[in-house]
Amino acid sequence: MSGYWAGILSILAVNIIFAYAIFIPVATGQLNLGGAGFQAIGAYTAAFLSASVGLSVTFTLLAATIMAGIAGGALAFPILRTRGVYLILATFAFAEVVAGVILNSETLGGAMGMSVPGYVEWYVPCILAGAVTVFVFYLMATRFGLNMRAIHDDDVVSDLMGVNVRMTKVIAFAIGAALAGLAGGLYAHTFTYVEVQGFNAMVSIYVLLYVLLGGTQTAWGPIVGASFFTLLPEFLRAFLPKLQVWVLGVLGQDAATVQPPDESWRFVLLGVITVLMMAFRPEGFVTRDLVDRFSWRSRRLRTPDGAKS
Repeated sequence: MSGYWAGILSILAVNIIFAYAIFIPVATGQLNLGGAGFQAIGAYTAAFLSASVGLSVTFTLLAATIMAGIAGGALAFPILRTRGVYLILATFAFAEVVAGVILNSETLGGAMGMSVPGYVEWYVPCILAGAVTVFVFYLMATRFGLNMRAIHDDDVVSDLMGVNVRMTKVIAFAIGAALAGLAGGLYAHTFTYVEVQGFNAMVSIYVLLYVLLGGTQTAWGPIVGASFFTLLPEFLRAFLPKLQVWVLGVLGQDAATVQPPDESWRFVLLGVITVLMMAFRPEGFVTRDLVDRFSWRSRRLRTPDGAKS
């Protein structure tokens, strides 16, 4: 496999894990705009332990996951007293605080960043992304997952039915933070360098966009959203010059005399596609109805034989 596609697959795997990190709190009705902060904790934990302590990648990734999970659990108790836009602002502020601490820490390299000795091949993030995907699907099928979805639909009724709403939200927030830390650790070992500018507010916004546009009703949503927004810009990179040649050919002009399209046009088209998706699929690309329509079990229950059984 070429280095280009190995890098794309690594980025896609990290984005899928990161998307699931945001999806789990969202499944309980919590919009988390502090994902970049938890990813930074995981990335710098892995980078520091690899560069200064000399631990292997296995232990640095485990430590990154645990540290981010502990930070998420500790933050969840006070921060989940807020709701709506106040919760979004609180998580956003947390990410900015983490960035500020790292930026002013000489131990962590400050604005210069840190080199990471440990390196992982592309298949390591891919395997872990597959494992995280299976874990999230299993989690959503458990009683805890049912409690999460019930709280998302109506937390007052869930409380009346005996669900510990606050503890469920805290655990979901901590699990999401731990997965964000794992994504950060993989990021550090994939690119062998971390800098605080790589964990800015736009990262938190993008990953939340993966989840919301992919769909929050099922665990298929984050993987679809992350794949779409990771692979589409790369597809447009190769497609736009070919489209320009075709259009100029139709108009009878020589493509060699025209400058190729600028790189920024990829993101213009991506923005247009995003707006169209929000307009025509506000509930996300993958919904429960769509999954039920294509699931084998649902089709079997809709057949006459399945109805008789």
